[in-house]
Amino acid sequence: MDLRKKRIVVTGGAGFLGQHVVAHLRRSGCNDVYVPRSAQYDLSQESLVRRLLTEHKPDVVIHLAAVVGGIGANSRNPGSFFYKNLIIGAQLLELSRQHGVQKFLTAGTICSYPKFTPVPFKESDLWIGYPEETNAPYGLAKKMLIVQSQAYRQQYGFNAVNVLLVNLYGPGDNFDLESSHVIPALIRKCIQARDRGNEVLTVWGTGRPTREFIYVEDAARAIHLAAERLETSDPVNIGSGQEISIAALVESIAKKTGFKGKIQFDPSKPDGQPRRCLDVTLAKQLLQFEASTPLSEGLEKTISWYLNTQTGHPPVAA
Repeated sequence: MDLRKKRIVVTGGAGFLGQHVVAHLRRSGCNDVYVPRSAQYDLSQESLVRRLLTEHKPDVVIHLAAVVGGIGANSRNPGSFFYKNLIIGAQLLELSRQHGVQKFLTAGTICSYPKFTPVPFKESDLWIGYPEETNAPYGLAKKMLIVQSQAYRQQYGFNAVNVLLVNLYGPGDNFDLESSHVIPALIRKCIQARDRGNEVLTVWGTGRPTREFIYVEDAARAIHLAAERLETSDPVNIGSGQEISIAALVESIAKKTGFKGKIQFDPSKPDGQPRRCLDVTLAKQLLQFEASTPLSEGLEKTISWYLNTQTGHPPVAA
C-alpha cells in the first residue's frame, strides 16, 4: 500500500509516539494526515467515533491512542486503564470496518505477554500465560484488539494489522513522575537529585529486572512500514532486540545526567515483569525493519531534549 496516496487518520497523533509518526509520514510524502483531538472527538463515545469517520473518510486508520503509564499508574488505575483502552479500540475497529476503511493498524504493547514468557519473547508465546499483574488490565485490553483483528479478517476480510511495541523513550516523552515510564522518570529523578545536591537516589524495586527499549523515531519508522507492508492480523514485535537491567540503566542515566551520588534500590516496591526482551525476527522478515539508534545515543538525545526544553539547563558533558 502506497500511503502517499491515502487519506490517513492517526488517533493519538498529538501524543508522544503519535507526533513522531505523523512527522515521519509527512516527511515521507503523506500529505493527507488528520489527527483527531480528544476535545473534539472522545473516542470512547460511539457517536463521536462515527462522526470522525464520516467527516474525514480515512482510507487508513493508525490507532495509537491509549491510556498508559508506568507501574504506579497501572496499579492505581487498573479499571479505567482496562475499560478505556478496550472500548476505544473495539469501537474504533468495528466502526472503521463499517465505514469501509481499507487498512487498520493497532499499536499494541508487550505488556500483553505472559509474566514468565521465555526470553526472547516470540509472538507465538503470547497466549501461554497471564500477563504481569501490575499491568495486566492494560495489556489484556490491548490484547483483545488482536483477537478482534484476527476475527474480523476471518469473517469480513477486514485488513487489520497489529504491532507489539517494546518500551518507548525519546524527545517529547512524558516526564510526569506520577505517570511516566522508567526512562523519563529516571532522567528527571537524576537531574533533580543532582540539582538538589542529594547524596542518595532511591529507585523502585531491586534493579534486577531487565527491559528492552526502542527510540521513538525508530518506532515511528516501524509503524509506517507496518502500515504499508504488513498483511496479516497476527502480531509482530517491534523492538531493538537488546536487553539491559534496570540497575545498569540507572547507572548509565546517572552518569549522563551528572548525578554522582549513591544509587539505592527499594525492594519493597514492585519490580514488574522479571525480564523483557523481544525476538524481532518477524519485523525483519515482514517489514524489513531494524532499529538503528543505540540506547546510549538515544539516552543522550532524550536527556538533551529534556534539559533544553523542560529545565532550561544545558546538557551535561559526559
